[in-house]
Amino acid sequence: MNLCRNDKCWCGSGIKYKNCHLNFDKKLKTLKNQGCIVPTRNLIKNKDQIEGIRKSAKINNGLLDLISENIKEGMTTEEINRLAHEYTIYHGGIPATLNYDGFPKSICTSINDEVCHGIPSEDIVLKNGDIINVDATTILNEYYSDASRMFMIGQVSDEARKIVETAKECLYKGIEAVKPWSFLGDIGAAVQEYAESNGYSVVRDFGGHGVGLDIHEEPFVFHFGTKGTDMILAPGMVFTIEPMINGGSHEIFIDEDNGWTAFTADGSLSAQWEHTILVTEDGMEIISK
Repeated sequence: MNLCRNDKCWCGSGIKYKNCHLNFDKKLKTLKNQGCIVPTRNLIKNKDQIEGIRKSAKINNGLLDLISENIKEGMTTEEINRLAHEYTIYHGGIPATLNYDGFPKSICTSINDEVCHGIPSEDIVLKNGDIINVDATTILNEYYSDASRMFMIGQVSDEARKIVETAKECLYKGIEAVKPWSFLGDIGAAVQEYAESNGYSVVRDFGGHGVGLDIHEEPFVFHFGTKGTDMILAPGMVFTIEPMINGGSHEIFIDEDNGWTAFTADGSLSAQWEHTILVTEDGMEIISK
């Protein structure tokens, strides 16, 4: 679409193109001519969309806060699921994972050697020493937000505590790499370097993703890779960073019975933290955490 300077901008802001994304497009064109991979227009959120994602994230953050206050030894993962579901519905949201591609619950609960997509159940009871990832995605007025947190139940081993803390540091190393007009590959490189320097591996089979107008959008966010590669990070992009860190090999397998839950192939512990990130004109903003 070729726009004149005084046409309304393609982003849907209602502002004249010259006052909105004209210079942005010029910069992307220059970068593309230099051989860089640049984001398409549909990956750039406008101010109204960003505000909608923020409002969704307020619910998503709130349900994870509620779980943080209540999670304990002896609790079933189904009880955690009910807390999240009821909180989300009460605040006007919709649990995005419920019935997504057949997933049966409103959150994911992944314990110890479960890497991701653990399914809540009345039969799974939290025990002293467990580590658990709770992953929540919320829809509010058709806007999506996504985040996950790790929880340590009772007295955990030094090994368990270290992987939980290191996984969180990996997340923040990735976030620190987010700068406008830098590269998506910078994120993966930062995560991988920190994880491997601490003796851990990074799961290859899953990664972060664009989010906001749908549960999974482009781009795919690798948590390993090479600095200065992959897509340009442009202001207005919204995506998750969610490194899954294993205590042993990065290899995983999917439970054949439920078709969802991923486990470490060698039985080692796994930990993950996830935030939703907005690239801004001068840095980044953590929207959901």
